[in-house]
Amino acid sequence: METRHEDAYKRRSHKSKVEDIEKPFQIPIQDKSTKWKLQLLKLILVIILLAVFITVLYSPTVCHPEHVSDSLSRPHFVNRWMRGGSDPRYVSHEKVNWDEISNALDGMPKRSEIRGVGLLNFNMTENDIWKQFLPNAKHIHLHLDHAEESVTWNTLYPEWIDEEQEDEVPSCPSLPKLEVPRKRLDLIIVKLPCRNEANWSRDVARLHLQLAAAGLAASAKGYHQVQLLFVTKCFPLPNLFSCKELVVRKGSAWLYKPNLNVLREKLQLPVGSCELSVPLKARDEDYSQNVNREAYATILHSADVYVCGAITAAQSIRMAGSTRDLVILVDETISEYHISGLELAGWKVRTIQRIRNPKAEKDAYNEWNYSKFRLWQLTDYDKIIFIDADLLILRNIDFLFGMPEISATGNNGTLFNSGVMVLWC
Repeated sequence: METRHEDAYKRRSHKSKVEDIEKPFQIPIQDKSTKWKLQLLKLILVIILLAVFITVLYSPTVCHPEHVSDSLSRPHFVNRWMRGGSDPRYVSHEKVNWDEISNALDGMPKRSEIRGVGLLNFNMTENDIWKQFLPNAKHIHLHLDHAEESVTWNTLYPEWIDEEQEDEVPSCPSLPKLEVPRKRLDLIIVKLPCRNEANWSRDVARLHLQLAAAGLAASAKGYHQVQLLFVTKCFPLPNLFSCKELVVRKGSAWLYKPNLNVLREKLQLPVGSCELSVPLKARDEDYSQNVNREAYATILHSADVYVCGAITAAQSIRMAGSTRDLVILVDETISEYHISGLELAGWKVRTIQRIRNPKAEKDAYNEWNYSKFRLWQLTDYDKIIFIDADLLILRNIDFLFGMPEISATGNNGTLFNSGVMVLWC
């Protein structure tokens, strides 16, 4: 009997020891299992989030372009999300003077016929206020993807270009464009940043906003006229929007009615001088559409010593194959005898009053070189190639009429040589 009790006691004691030995190993096994499950769950969540992000990024849009005003475009949203907010280069801190806006709109022709309005670079509060000025129009909030931060003014306008293109063909960085909404726009309103700096015009964001607005206006089909209203203290780009296209200006409000055909032609040119170098083997082809509105021009003032040079220049232009008009500006120092010789050479003579250079010394060679400003008074032409009267043209350079204003050879930094220039009048 005692033996049985001892055996039973030993069995219970052994079982208890086995259980005590197993218990310490059960807890770590459970901990490892729990941690593994948590890590797996985290991995699954990360995969799901990545899948959702990629789906949102690359899936086709389900909204119509006219509804772009209600939400950010997908690339625009992604760029802002990655950068952590709006690009400070594009932000205009200028407070809108609504009285000036009202006065400018009062000078707008056919204001009551405005049905589609595009708003670019305004905040939400300003967008709502615009609806009060044009309540009968459909307002579309335009969103422009910002230029890469690597795009600077120096990359757009380098001081040196490989004109012979021995190493590589020059190229310009691309600037994003506005998506054309389905709703036809009659008026595009843009708020431009204006830095209080000496070189405020050399602003990539400011240039980009104006190019984007011009491109959107030029996309209008047929003969539909689009007006542009810029809100800025700084002068809009005269190369894109000329003074003769300015309808009204009231303080910081600039209302333009551009010639869309001319604007489309300007926008075909590359942005910046990074692609504007002329290859030495440029093709001799017609780069223009209206040759009757283009001319070569030169100036004679103060003395008749360059008359023979001007006659020779005219002959060289004709021998090179150009048929454009030849216009020469002369002052009262050029005699009738010399004028008759210039006319026989093919020059159309225009008499001007010369302009003195206030920084030049008396009787210096450049004392009256400000007379070149008279070139912009040749308004019966759209484009002018100016050459100094002592130059020889060795091959046809009509392709220069396809260049923007002002195209010239650089001297040093912002300075350029005025001996040969392409001007738009």
